[in-house]
Amino acid sequence: MPQSVYISQQPRDHGGLRGSVHSRKRQTTAQFVRNHSVHALVLDFDGVFTDNRVILTADGTESVICDRSDGLAIHTLQQRGFPILVLSAETCPIVRVRCQKLGLECIHSCANKLAALQSWLKKKDIEPRYTIFVGNDVNDIECMKYVGLPVAVADAFPEVRAVARHVLASKGGHGAVREIALAVSLAFR
Repeated sequence: MPQSVYISQQPRDHGGLRGSVHSRKRQTTAQFVRNHSVHALVLDFDGVFTDNRVILTADGTESVICDRSDGLAIHTLQQRGFPILVLSAETCPIVRVRCQKLGLECIHSCANKLAALQSWLKKKDIEPRYTIFVGNDVNDIECMKYVGLPVAVADAFPEVRAVARHVLASKGGHGAVREIALAVSLAFR
């Protein structure tokens, strides 16, 4: 039977890794979500909704490619009133435009993502331990360490994967948002 690295759910310090590394079968995202009480979903934008690349035209216009299949899964959660936030340091209006189209609450151009996350959770009266934060890059690590359920996309940087309690099967921009949103939706039918 194939084995993979699994990061345990008990935070311990083992040479900079959060959790202890065990060789055992990897949990699916649906199993991970079902095994926890989840009250909110917070998503980074670049590298989670996108594949972390940017298209830059000669006139300086920036574009990104998002996976359209993410929208249906998000919509399913929204119909249930499930709290979802997109939290991004990106200053380009692309983040705001995509979130408006999907009807998502969005904080972008954020210099201090952790402070913004703490403020949003307090405003919504949601405990961090019941929050999933999905990230891909080192500027997500503070938020991932703050919440109880840090998740990384499949192609996240190694430092991010090291603090994640779960790593998605999907890469950023290739169904990662759909994977986590459907898992949350199925767990709370």
